[in-house]
Amino acid sequence: MAAKIIDGKAFAATVREQVAAHVARLKDEHGITPGLAVVLVGEDPASQVYVRNKGKQTVECGMQSFEHKLDASVSEAELLALVEKLNADPAVHGILVQLPLPDHMNSDAVINAIDPAKDVDGFHISNVGLLGTGQKSMVPCTPLGCLMMLRDQLGSLSGLDAVVIGRSNIVGKPMAQLLLGESCTVTIAHSRTKDLPEVVRRADIVVAAVGRPEMVPGDWIKPGATVIDVGINRIPAPEKGEGKTRLVGDCAYESCAEVAGAITPVPGGVGPMTIACLLANTVTACCRANGLAEPEGLTA
Repeated sequence: MAAKIIDGKAFAATVREQVAAHVARLKDEHGITPGLAVVLVGEDPASQVYVRNKGKQTVECGMQSFEHKLDASVSEAELLALVEKLNADPAVHGILVQLPLPDHMNSDAVINAIDPAKDVDGFHISNVGLLGTGQKSMVPCTPLGCLMMLRDQLGSLSGLDAVVIGRSNIVGKPMAQLLLGESCTVTIAHSRTKDLPEVVRRADIVVAAVGRPEMVPGDWIKPGATVIDVGINRIPAPEKGEGKTRLVGDCAYESCAEVAGAITPVPGGVGPMTIACLLANTVTACCRANGLAEPEGLTA
């Protein structure tokens, strides 16, 4: 029996609809418009596309979008001064500094300069600590999107065995914290894990976030498990023509889909959820800043 395909595109559209409805309510009932500021330093083409999409979707949901594009040669002090200005601006509820930053900047220093209450990426050390101790925090967008999909697919996650493959600060570690918060039994596996196939085989939930193309084959998956594939890897696709590439995840999709109960495809799985959750986080930050009820279903 083939796995159910978890359509991230459709799910993200639903999340954006919920966000837009909440934004409309904030405007009508309180005269407040949530605002998201995105800061882009330099000319990285992938980041430019990302920032453009973020701006477009922010506006489509009825929020204010503030874009700040800085030259790659800008000093760290100038960037920190801009962050300080955005921290103090009451119209800005969410601040996102697009990574990677140029080499002459200390990314940690820049991220930790953002007001934690406006840190919609959830990377500030205060938010990491709050999440780790089970307190109210801003949660990184990709793990939040994965959690929403898992809840939608499985209902209660309590007591399930979850394996997170990958220990990055952006996905692996916060994902594990969120799953612990849902009362899963959580294992964080990585490149040094002994007998990784055996560890993965016992999992009801597998979240793959290692950045290695098709590393997880179908015979590592427990029959009926839910597989969330966070990987986005470009590999050569000579069948499409010379020099062409295609996107694949960290899981070998065809073989995993034969065994799993449900699986996210790449592309079209976790990816679309990331920006949707960024918008959700901005609305959450706006509600918290104004002492209003947080949007249901859009937070961890």
